[in-house]
Amino acid sequence: MRRPSPAAIERFLDRSHNLPLSYGPIGIVSHGSNIGRLDDQTATIGQGEADFKRARLALARWRHIDIVWVEAFPTRASIDAGTDVALLIRHLGFWSLNGARVLYHVGGTDGEAAFGFAYGTLTNHAESGEELFQVFIDPGTGDVKYRIRAVSWPQSLLTWIGQPIVRVLQARFRRDSAAALKRATSTRDCRS
Repeated sequence: MRRPSPAAIERFLDRSHNLPLSYGPIGIVSHGSNIGRLDDQTATIGQGEADFKRARLALARWRHIDIVWVEAFPTRASIDAGTDVALLIRHLGFWSLNGARVLYHVGGTDGEAAFGFAYGTLTNHAESGEELFQVFIDPGTGDVKYRIRAVSWPQSLLTWIGQPIVRVLQARFRRDSAAALKRATSTRDCRS
């Protein structure tokens, strides 16, 4: 019911370094999976090369997590493969910590300007699965797009029982994350 202390978050992160992923194989969000639910959402967050550069920088600095009810630790973690993060989430009046590990980067294909990374859940996460965050320029319109693609399924009894609520929170996260990255990409708010 109380926000974890900085020391508790640090202990959680320390324990996370030795944990395995809660699923396999790596890459299920990119290559498809018949286990779990696939969510795929794309939002326009800018226009042109300058906005794409800002979006890339913002994504690399975890600005897509600049949401009132979600925080990533360490703050502005590296997006290098192997980096462990703790996601602190406030929902329904309580706090939860969920462990994840950065797995790989993605880029454009066929000359498309794109950038992103994926992380996978650790065994101390309420859900199992993988999530991809990517920004790219739509070659037809020049629009800068932000895509979140996730495969997930409940890992704990509580998330299994609460799936309707979990699904609402996941949709809210996708919406709020797109708004956060749009703010970070805007020329009015290009601090990173």
